[in-house]
This record gives sequence, structure tokens and C-alpha cells, in this order.
Amino acid sequence: MIAVDEFVPFASRAWWLLSGLALFARSCDLLSTWVATPNLVLEGNPVARKLGWKFGLPLNAALALVFGVWPLLAISLTTTSLLVAARNLQSAWIMRSMGELDYRCWMAERIATSPRGLPWTCFLGEALLFALVGANLMIFAQWQLVPFAVGLGIAGYAVAVAMFTTIALWRGRE
Repeated sequence: MIAVDEFVPFASRAWWLLSGLALFARSCDLLSTWVATPNLVLEGNPVARKLGWKFGLPLNAALALVFGVWPLLAISLTTTSLLVAARNLQSAWIMRSMGELDYRCWMAERIATSPRGLPWTCFLGEALLFALVGANLMIFAQWQLVPFAVGLGIAGYAVAVAMFTTIALWRGRE
């Protein structure tokens, strides 16, 4: 059994499995992002938006392959990426049917007409609930690699939701 602080040899059977899982999950995230916002107008991650598809795709593929040597990182990245893809797909059909700019304007209007602080509180509440699930999984995993790494991935997703939502809401105020 692999411990949380262990690495696997490059090109080993475990590396191929972990890299394959990470590549699949990153592909799901990227595909769901493309469905939602093909021009990256609605992309919440400013680094991803700046890299664009041309540099973002090869960078994500390379990172997935590199992260395959550390099972903890590969499994947590896989978990986070799949959760992000699921969240993207939740609203991707609306974003695509309305168009990126119209959706952004519509969402900005919804936020502007909401009681002050309510959208931020709701988004952070979502992040906190995910963080609690991830933290509990990590605590009760007793350092077993897979449950600990999945918990870390869920907690990482919570941090991403909180961080990128806060950035988006802050930018929307300007």
C-alpha cells in the first residue's frame, strides 16, 4: 500500500494509472469549461483565462503527467477537477444558450438585485459545506492514501469555489 507521502516511479503501472486518471479529470474540466465558455469570458480562474486554450491545454496535460508520480497530488487533483467539471456542467447549457456576454450581464443583474451580501454568503456557504466534507474525510481517513487524497481534493475544490467566486464578485463591483 502506498502512503500519503510516497512517490511512484515514472512510467510504472501506478504512474500510468494515476496520470491517466488526472488526464481524464483535467480533460473533463477543460471540456466542461469549453461547453460553458468557449471564449473564456466566464472563466473564473484569471490564470487560465490569461493562458487561453493554446497554452492551457498543453500545460494541463504536462501537469497531469508530472503529478502522476505523487499519488496524493494526482488523486486530489482528479477529485477537484471532476467536481469543477460537474459544477461547470450545472450551468453550462444556460451559458451556451444565452451566450457568454448575455449570461454575464444576466448574472450581474441577478447579483445586483439580490440583498447585499446574499450571493457572496451563499457561494461561501457552498464552499464551507464542501470544505467540511473534505476535512471530515481527511480526519477520519487516518492517513490512508485514497480517502485522505479524495478529502484533500474536496477541500481543494472548496477553496477554489471560495477564491474564484470572491474574485468574480469583487470584479463585478467595479
